[in-house]
Amino acid sequence: MSDIHSAINGPEVFTHVRIILGMVLGLSVSRLITGMTRFIQHPARERIYLPHFTWALFLVLFIIHFWWFEFALAHRQDWSFNIYIFLIFYAFLFVVMSAVIFPDRIDEYQGFEDYFKKRRRVFYILLLILLTVDVIDTLIKGGDYYVSRYGWYYPIRQAILIAGTFAALAWRSNRYHTIFALFALIFEVIWIVSLFEVIG
Repeated sequence: MSDIHSAINGPEVFTHVRIILGMVLGLSVSRLITGMTRFIQHPARERIYLPHFTWALFLVLFIIHFWWFEFALAHRQDWSFNIYIFLIFYAFLFVVMSAVIFPDRIDEYQGFEDYFKKRRRVFYILLLILLTVDVIDTLIKGGDYYVSRYGWYYPIRQAILIAGTFAALAWRSNRYHTIFALFALIFEVIWIVSLFEVIG
């Protein structure tokens, strides 16, 4: 029994979990990249709607970023099935959001602008869930990790994005949705460059 317990709590568990997460995240990246290339393959038929396309880019960066910062879990010694399920749920959120951004078909809509305007409420609700889950994921990595990596910057970042998402749910302004999507994308780029150049 002790051998089983040590195996469950050993570093090899992280490798096992990472492989499964990679399989799930691969579905998301594949859908997003395939979706974005549609604008190159059919430029006359598929027209870019800036908020929609910007959120697609944001999700690609977020997924790549997620795969990178999950390395911090390699230092975790105590694993449980609850944590495992939570991480799988986190990864599944990316799959669902990617499917919302690029559905299999949009025949009943007049292009991606019409589609996103009619389905953006679903997208923003999922974004709120994703941002909340990200906070929980950060806390799972431990207080020392949080203080050494984030400090004051992370809660301010999350608060701004969450507040902006609530505003996007309530406000239909195309200008606001464009600015918020671009802001979130730039925020993500700065976040990656400033804090996650090196693991360790």
